[in-house]
Amino acid sequence: MSEEKKVRLDKWLWAARFYKTRGKAKEAIDGGKVHYDDQRIKPGKIVQVGAHVRLRLGPDERTVVICAISDKRSSAPIAQTLYQETEQSVSAREEARAMRKAAGITHERKPDKKQRRQIHRFKRINSSE
Repeated sequence: MSEEKKVRLDKWLWAARFYKTRGKAKEAIDGGKVHYDDQRIKPGKIVQVGAHVRLRLGPDERTVVICAISDKRSSAPIAQTLYQETEQSVSAREEARAMRKAAGITHERKPDKKQRRQIHRFKRINSSE
């Protein structure tokens, strides 16, 4: 993990395990969900140590500082050494999570097999009346 390497932003995001594929990282950058030093950029931007990266992952927004540069995807504990999340980012995420929980907003899931059977049974009973 040398600081002298020239690594594209999409590749660094993939190596740091923010996205499962480089393609998804590229889509996020192109979609404006990733900002490098508070500016919209292109996926080919060369990252530098000390730069701030703000990215939106689902309902949460993170701000991280690049600590190391790598173009290889490795285990999660090693990938976490590539960046440091700012204190403001951590507190904002926890506050947003608490607000969502207080508001009762949960992640909608598809009904499982048992729930689908109950839905079909309910619809069949109500449609015959």
